[in-house]
Amino acid sequence: MSDISIPLKHISDLLGPQGCLIAPDQRQPYEKGARYGDGQSLCIARPANIEEAAELMRLCASEKIRIVAQGANTGLVGAASPDRSGHDVVLSMERIKGVIDIDPVDRVVQAYAGTRLSDLNQALKQHELQFPIDLAADPSLGGMLAANTGGARLIRYGDVRHNVLGLEALLIDPPGQRLDLTNRLRKNNTGPDWKQCFIGSGGAYGVITQAVLQVHPLPQQTATALVAPASLQAAALLLRDLERNFSDFLSAFEGISQNAMQSVLQHIPSIQAPFEPLPPYTFLIELSSARPRSADFDLEKLFGAWLEACFGDLILDAVIDKPEVLWRIRHAITDSVRQEGKVIAFDIAVPRSKLALFRDEAVALLERSYPGVKVFDFGHWGDGGLHFNLVLPQQLVADFPPQRIHALRQEIYDLAVHKYHGSFSAEHGVGPFNQQFYERYTVPESQALAARMQSVFDPAQLLGLTRFGSAS
Repeated sequence: MSDISIPLKHISDLLGPQGCLIAPDQRQPYEKGARYGDGQSLCIARPANIEEAAELMRLCASEKIRIVAQGANTGLVGAASPDRSGHDVVLSMERIKGVIDIDPVDRVVQAYAGTRLSDLNQALKQHELQFPIDLAADPSLGGMLAANTGGARLIRYGDVRHNVLGLEALLIDPPGQRLDLTNRLRKNNTGPDWKQCFIGSGGAYGVITQAVLQVHPLPQQTATALVAPASLQAAALLLRDLERNFSDFLSAFEGISQNAMQSVLQHIPSIQAPFEPLPPYTFLIELSSARPRSADFDLEKLFGAWLEACFGDLILDAVIDKPEVLWRIRHAITDSVRQEGKVIAFDIAVPRSKLALFRDEAVALLERSYPGVKVFDFGHWGDGGLHFNLVLPQQLVADFPPQRIHALRQEIYDLAVHKYHGSFSAEHGVGPFNQQFYERYTVPESQALAARMQSVFDPAQLLGLTRFGSAS
C-alpha cells in the first residue's frame, strides 16, 4: 500500500466523523490495551451498524489493510490492540450495541456484540434473569465470546462457551459476508457446531456481530463466607465436601492469599480485616439459589450448620457476611496489587486437586532462583484457575531486565504445563502477548490444524495479530 491517505479517505467517507477517528488523541484510548498492547493505528473505525461494518471489511480487504476487532478493550493479552506500524484499522464494535430480544420462557437473550455485560444484565433483571459471567471488568459481548471469558462463578455456570447458543459473524473471505449462526436451540445435532470456531479464537476467524445466549434465573437467596482452612492442602477436601453437600448451590470457591488480602486492607482503608491475624490463605465461598428463602429452605442456616461441623478438621475460622461486603475484598485485589510494585501476572490453570502442590513448588522455585519476588496470588480454585501474580518491589526492578522476567515466566509456565499438565492461559486467551507461549506449549499437531483453519477463514491474514502456527 503506497499511499495510506487514499483508503483512509474512503473509510472516513463511509463512516463519517463519528465513525472514523483519526486524530491521535481520539485514537489513543483504543490503541493501548488494558495490560498489554500499545500500538498505533491508521484509524479507529466505529461503524454504526452491521452493514457499515461489512462494507468496511470489504474496503479493507480490497486494500489489504489489516483489521483488529475490538470490543470494550478490557482484554489482557493484547489481542484487541494494533501493532506499531500505523497501518492497522481498529474495528470498534462499541456503537453496534443493544438487546435485540429476551425470551423469558426459553431463557434466551439475543444482543449485539457491542453490548456491555452490565447493560445486558440490567435488561435481564426486569425478567429476573442474569448472564452470570462474573468479571472485574465490564466487557462487551463480542469480546467475551472472542476471549471465551470465565470468571469467578464458572464452577456453577461454566464459561462463555457453555452459555452461547448461537452467534452471527462477519467473514473476511468472502469480505464482509454475514454468517448467520443465530441458533436459539439447546439441542441441534445437525453437523459441526461452527459457532465454536469463533468462540475463544480472539477474532482470528471472523468478527462477531451478535450473540444468542442462554441465561439463568437471578438468585433469590445467597449465603457467603470467608473461610480459613486448616491447611492449603485441606482446601481440596473442603471443596469436595462442599460439592457433596451443596452441589446444586455452590456458585463460587475463590482463593485469596495472605499477601493479596493484606494489599486490599492496606490500600482500601474502608475495608475491615475479616480475620486478626490474617491466615495464610482464605476462601470466599458462595452458595446461591433461585428458590426463595423459607422456613423449610434457608441457605444461610444450612451453610452455617455445615461450617460449624467442619471446624477443627477442615476449617480454623470463618466469617459469614453480606455478599457485597465479602465480594468487595475479592474484586479489589487486582487494583490493590498494582500499587505494590511492578506486577508480573500469570493466568494459570492446573487440575484443582493439584493446586496446592503447584503453589508450594512455584513459591519454592521463586525463593530459590528469584529471591525478593513477592507472591500475591488469588483466583478460581473451584475450577483450577490461579492468578499467580508476582510483584517486584521497587528496589528489585533494576535487577530484573526483560530477559530475566522472561526466564522467570518460562520456569513458572514449564512447571504448570509440563509437570502439572496445566495451561499457560486459563481464561485470558492467546493474543500477541501469549503467542510465544502458545507456540512453546501447544502440541504441533493442534497448531497445524488451527493454522489450516485460519488459512481458510483468513487466507490473506487480515484479521488481528494472533497466528495459530504454520499451515504447512
